[in-house]
Amino acid sequence: MNKPLPQQLPPPPKRSWGTPLLLLALLALVVASFATLRLDLAAFFTREAVATSLEFLGGFAPPETATPFLGKTLNAALETLSMSALGTLLAALVGLALALPAAGRWGAAARATVRVVLNVLRSIPELVWAALLLVAAGLGPFAGTLALAAHTSGVLGRLFADALENAEPAPEAALRTNGAPALAAFFYATLPQTLPQMLSYTLYRWENNIRAAAVLGVVGAGGLGQMLKYHLSLFQMQSAATVVLAMLLLVALVDAISFALRRLLTR
Repeated sequence: MNKPLPQQLPPPPKRSWGTPLLLLALLALVVASFATLRLDLAAFFTREAVATSLEFLGGFAPPETATPFLGKTLNAALETLSMSALGTLLAALVGLALALPAAGRWGAAARATVRVVLNVLRSIPELVWAALLLVAAGLGPFAGTLALAAHTSGVLGRLFADALENAEPAPEAALRTNGAPALAAFFYATLPQTLPQMLSYTLYRWENNIRAAAVLGVVGAGGLGQMLKYHLSLFQMQSAATVVLAMLLLVALVDAISFALRRLLTR
């Protein structure tokens, strides 16, 4: 009776030095950053610094609770929420339109060109976009909404394009082979694969934009940020404390809504 031949073990994987070298480079960058910045962390804990900080924070108490001011703060919070929601919606639509050529569906030249456009859009911060658009659109939430949409379009466009490139191409190819038009094959095969991921990206960016919308008001884009800048410039600390609390509550509310929606999408 023939004995079974011993199974041949696969060769051991080749050792890659890329990851250790990358970690060493990051560690060297962190060490060089601390060495060049010369941070004086002990200055934060001196008696004078602690006393000054406590005196400054004491000026915020108690927050302003007058009914007319609370109503004004609520209107500003709704304005901030509207800016973030509309800016994210516009960015999702523009990002999806730019993601198609950026995913290489229209050729290599279009892919490279649109990727450069997406890099430019997301490399410019929201505050810079707001400062530029305030000149064209004037003070108010319109410029802030456009600033959020411009920056977020670059972010979502890149994320959407990567999701489309990583999608399984076989279902769309099968539909095309059976005579389905290119657009129909995309909507019935590729888009359903990536849609949950795209929605998750959009909700996450909405969370970020609610914070950014509150900051954009500092440059005159309306909302809670503009109220905060106004009251801080007049040293009305109690009113500023109410605005800060409204920002915290608004961010917590949007985070909870976004978390609940993401849970529904991943079921």
